[in-house]
Amino acid sequence: MANDPKIIAIANQKGGVGKTTTTINLGAALAEQNKRVLLIDLDPQGNASTGLGIDHDKRDATTYDLLSGDVTLSEAVQKTSVDHLSIIPATTDLSSADLELVDNAKRSFLLRDVLRASSAEALDFDYILIDCPPSLNILTVNAMVAAQSIIVPLQSEFFALEGLSQLILTVRDVRQTANPDLRIEGIALTMYDSRNNLSLQVEDDARENMGDMVFKTVIPRNVRLSEAPSFAIPVLTYDSGSKGSTAYRSLAKELIEKEKKMRAA
Repeated sequence: MANDPKIIAIANQKGGVGKTTTTINLGAALAEQNKRVLLIDLDPQGNASTGLGIDHDKRDATTYDLLSGDVTLSEAVQKTSVDHLSIIPATTDLSSADLELVDNAKRSFLLRDVLRASSAEALDFDYILIDCPPSLNILTVNAMVAAQSIIVPLQSEFFALEGLSQLILTVRDVRQTANPDLRIEGIALTMYDSRNNLSLQVEDDARENMGDMVFKTVIPRNVRLSEAPSFAIPVLTYDSGSKGSTAYRSLAKELIEKEKKMRAA
């Protein structure tokens, strides 16, 4: 019997907070746990696609085609070099989605309709991770309407918490208008440097304000994490023993445990 996949949007309207890094490596860590994972690249920059080795000339069916209704989900899914990890890649075509969808009454529901269709269940994924663009545009709203929950990567730097309030307001809007079940799965502190007082301060503030919403696992600043994308592989493949790999394995296990507890409740 096919699984009902857990759909998670990885979102933060700020750029450079580790969204794509988290999507790729959390996906790889879940796949390492024998979970079948689909990564949906919803960022016109297509960095998740590049980071998983999908060359531009191999992106025949993309998330743009999927939202346009030109291809089905199964036609758009591509395997990656990582076992159990597949992707629907993105190209810069996506950047015109805001303008092209403005007259479409169902513009916020396009991705949800594709992912909640029975044909999606037949693909039998355990997790679908959506890499959102660094803005609260129609693509991010599509991801939020389609997802059951959101993981927010939060950079351990000054002003990190300021952008979070805007994201939480957007989540509240989506919950009231389109997806009442949407919740924040957790906040993942990224680029964390335990030798740096600012990182410690941001962690304290986040845990004080957000409590259990903040994952126990923190993602460190790690050279290997920065290097892996240039080799078009996750850090778990590039350097399995690195601090970055260890952290994303820990985050994946925390996510799986959280899921088990919720299902048992």
